[in-house]
Amino acid sequence: MTERQELVGGRAEGPAISSSVLVLVPAYNEAERIGATVEALHMVPGVAEVLVVSDGSTDATPARAHEAGAHCLELPRNFGKGDALNAGLAALMERVADGITPEPGALLLADADLQETAAQLDVLLAPVLAGDAEVAVADLPAQVGAGGFGLAMGLARWGMARATGRRMHEPLSGQRALRWTALPSLIPFAPGFGVEVAMTMDALRAGLRVVEVEVPLRHAATGRDLRGILHRGRQAGAIARELGRRRAWRGRGGA
Repeated sequence: MTERQELVGGRAEGPAISSSVLVLVPAYNEAERIGATVEALHMVPGVAEVLVVSDGSTDATPARAHEAGAHCLELPRNFGKGDALNAGLAALMERVADGITPEPGALLLADADLQETAAQLDVLLAPVLAGDAEVAVADLPAQVGAGGFGLAMGLARWGMARATGRRMHEPLSGQRALRWTALPSLIPFAPGFGVEVAMTMDALRAGLRVVEVEVPLRHAATGRDLRGILHRGRQAGAIARELGRRRAWRGRGGA
């Protein structure tokens, strides 16, 4: 079963949802791209704040993020994507609880390497802010230079379908819009590269509405060189760990 949308318009009946958006961007040594990404994110209607979490970066990522108009949380070492998101979200929630930042309608997760294409993420936010979904996942076009073998993607699709009955087209997409009030069902985020698969499975098992939305984004693709192979190996291992934790091997209902 799939649920995909190209563009989402209109507004569902029910309580009005705040149109303000907080953006969380995990970044590791992305000094060359983070500035353009933050500037593009500020162009998305409704974006109130952008928080970049520098996950132990050793380059100028924090400085470039500040220059582009983002807040920046600097972690002392590289903890991995999931833990960086948890740290950033804790900081945002504290600001909201203290009244420094008004409670938003949605949290937008965006990778640091989207550059100017991040301005297209208003399309991803639309179904969440309209009340049509609690989670919206970006379905990206084929990326120039991508050269994976499909192991991590295939494992994620198979495990998720087996555990939830839902086949996702882009289970590993890091570009996600989340209804702010739905966050208690999704946190804490899983550590490392298993964060996206775990998040989607948790959302589906909690009965949240999850949609995939086609968005014309570009990011720095991982090729078939040694670095790319090692990255995908770590990613596949993290996905397998999260599928195991959620007993995906037993199938739906744990059977």
